[in-house]
Amino acid sequence: MSIHGILGEQTTDYPTEYSPETLYPIARSIGRDAIGWQAAKLTVGVDWWQAFEMSWLNQQGISQVAIARFGIPAASPFIVESKSLKLYLNSINFTEFGSWAEVQILIAKDLSKCVQSEVQVELFGLDDDLHDEISGLLIAQPEGICIDDALAGSTDKVGLTMHPEASLLSSNDAESSAVKANDSDSRSYNFYSNLLRSNCPVTNQPDWGTLAVSITSNKPVNNANMLRYILSFRQHNGFHEQCVEQIFADLSQYYQPSTLIVRAWYTRRGGIDINPCRVSDMSLLPKPSRLIRQ
Repeated sequence: MSIHGILGEQTTDYPTEYSPETLYPIARSIGRDAIGWQAAKLTVGVDWWQAFEMSWLNQQGISQVAIARFGIPAASPFIVESKSLKLYLNSINFTEFGSWAEVQILIAKDLSKCVQSEVQVELFGLDDDLHDEISGLLIAQPEGICIDDALAGSTDKVGLTMHPEASLLSSNDAESSAVKANDSDSRSYNFYSNLLRSNCPVTNQPDWGTLAVSITSNKPVNNANMLRYILSFRQHNGFHEQCVEQIFADLSQYYQPSTLIVRAWYTRRGGIDINPCRVSDMSLLPKPSRLIRQ
């Protein structure tokens, strides 16, 4: 097995019996050491995983189906490899349970053991009233303005970079110059982009997502430069959580914000989507939600 577990293997055996040993942990320190910033500030937040291919058997041997959400604390020392989670969930497809609560308790126990932190597990029935703000499964819209057209008036060509470039956040253009006189005034910005793209560090497959930022800072946010920065991730190899933490670290260092929320909704793969969120304070943590591409 590779350093990245089952995801890095060419062939895979799909278990048909309950197999908690399938779960494969990856140390968060690998990504955080590469960022080279204050690791403690990257532990504030949650990774929400949403699984849409949940199934098991009731005691009559009839298949049950559900939607699941797992909340993994950012302070956990490990994340779980995505393919190993899919295989683990598949391993309970033919396992009998006396109730939905038993399924929820078992998954919470196994995931918590894997990441070495308490994981919150929620199960939703397909006939449940999911169209409310409590479940977070109703398709939502990111808050703020979309910056995807911020470069529409520019003639500059956006090049491809191998790694994120925080230097792109800096600007000397007219927009920034016009607001320099008010740099001492703290201001809040809420924006998002649907153009976040990165690559899986193991398979090199593309990961697409929507990135949303809420920030309060004395420095003005230039939408064009922010979009250039987001686009600099297009050929970067990093897990979902690592990319969000890199963005959180870069924005923290450049803007020195008083408050900051960075979250991403990644598109689904293997029936699972991953949605990391990092905040400057847990009191700012938003509710989990689902977007149109998920």
